[in-house]
Amino acid sequence: MEKWAGYTQNSEMFYWQEYWWLIIAVLGGLFVFMTFVQGGQSLFHTAKTDIEERAMINSLGRKWELTFTTLVLFGGALFAAFPLFYSVSFGGAYWVWMIILFGFVLQAVSYEYINNPNNLIGKGAYKAFLYFNGIVTIVLIGVAVGTFFTGSNFSFDPATKILAWGTATNGINLRGLEAALDFGHGAWFNIAFGILLFAIARLLGALWLVNDIDNSEFPELIARIRATAKKCFVVFLVALVVVLYGLVMMKGYSYDIHTGVVTMVAHKYLANLMAYDYIPLIVFLIGAVLFLLGIFQSIFGRSTGGIKMSGLGAVLIGIIVFAIAGFNGTPYYPSYADLQSSLTIQNTSGSLIAMEVMGGVSVAVPIVLAYVAYVWYQMKKDGPITKEELADTESHTY
Repeated sequence: MEKWAGYTQNSEMFYWQEYWWLIIAVLGGLFVFMTFVQGGQSLFHTAKTDIEERAMINSLGRKWELTFTTLVLFGGALFAAFPLFYSVSFGGAYWVWMIILFGFVLQAVSYEYINNPNNLIGKGAYKAFLYFNGIVTIVLIGVAVGTFFTGSNFSFDPATKILAWGTATNGINLRGLEAALDFGHGAWFNIAFGILLFAIARLLGALWLVNDIDNSEFPELIARIRATAKKCFVVFLVALVVVLYGLVMMKGYSYDIHTGVVTMVAHKYLANLMAYDYIPLIVFLIGAVLFLLGIFQSIFGRSTGGIKMSGLGAVLIGIIVFAIAGFNGTPYYPSYADLQSSLTIQNTSGSLIAMEVMGGVSVAVPIVLAYVAYVWYQMKKDGPITKEELADTESHTY
């Protein structure tokens, strides 16, 4: 019970830790929105002709770099501010993170070669890679984020820096895969979270394609995308109910900021939603309403602008998910094998000097976001993708 005792920081250090977790929450919310690329990749089966498939590939292929930029920025901020998380998580949950990273490598290669007539392994293989990135990778990311609430199977001694993974299962080390296999320790919630993230990504992908592909030239494709999205909406609702039930009903991890002692508290994450004068709950509800309005506007309705509302809603929801996982005395990477090994924004951050220096570097965050917005504008200013554009051999098409 005394593992993290004496780890009390001064108020300035506490400020920097909270500041950086807020930045990470914002970047996490932006990444949730950017997963529309992966969600769109899971809809390739709705294309019945080569020109329809090329329209989808070009619509998504021109945005995949922005998703990757956001992911790298998110990971870089997390590593810079909370380096201990990297050593514990990547050192233990090895297979989960490697599969996720491998999925993004496959995505980058696939867009460049999928329609290249000289590629070695054929178009079908690259298409399968994009399906893998759009389904398996996204579900695993959701499963990994789910462990921010259910916990992971590790113990860590800060004095000796010794990490032991699999301590709650008699030393059986599944390198993080237990997050989706150990139902006695919340795998049901993690899987539901993964399915929920996949459903959100797929709905956002459908909204993006409806907006970015000329509806008048591809009416049948747009109709099939909408029909598939309607079925996905049912999956979204079921997964959402399961995840919300879990967050409201499950015991959560809580720590005393003065002693570092971690305990289990009933309805912890519900309490986090209602903390800070109900601001997290209000922002979450606003995000949920915006997300649903966008879906009803462009999936159940005939508008093409739903991606704007749903995109903003997804960002707000993502921010709150990360906020309630790390703020208000909550370990953001808890351990169900040894409560006192749980990682918090206090016991995993860098030194005060490092946090202050990185605080100056954080001015790069809005610069990168401005770059994303500029590139987005440049790619969208010519309007929806048309058959004429795809036939233009001098333009950059996939």
